[in-house]
Amino acid sequence: MNATTASILVVAIILVIAVIVVVMIVGRRRRREASRAKASEIRQSAQDDAFAAREGEAKAARAAADAKQAEVDAERLRREATTRDEEATAARERANEQLNKADRIDPDVPSRGSEAIRAGEGERTSGTADPKTEPAPPPVVNDGPGVQRPLA
Repeated sequence: MNATTASILVVAIILVIAVIVVVMIVGRRRRREASRAKASEIRQSAQDDAFAAREGEAKAARAAADAKQAEVDAERLRREATTRDEEATAARERANEQLNKADRIDPDVPSRGSEAIRAGEGERTSGTADPKTEPAPPPVVNDGPGVQRPLA
């Protein structure tokens, strides 16, 4: 082997090593870029998931607030219904008292003696029965707001 051949062989080996180093550097850069892209995708996915979680939590909080408001509204409506029922019962009782008072002072209404009770004309408790044209309703007992039962 002469010096020229040895020189060419050394240059060829150096070139092969240089090509291998360049290929390794380029490959490493590509892997890094691929890793960066993958990491970016994972971060974006995590952000999307976090946003969806916050959105779900907000919806749950709104639903809980709506449910609480519905409970408050229902309680208010129950109280309002009870109050109106009591007012209606009181108004009905006042009307019946006025009708009874009118019957007591009306000379055309029979007395409240035994004949009137036997004929089914007890004291008024509800309705607007006119003793001249309609028989009075049977006596009833109030068991609470809006609850009546026949007098036994």
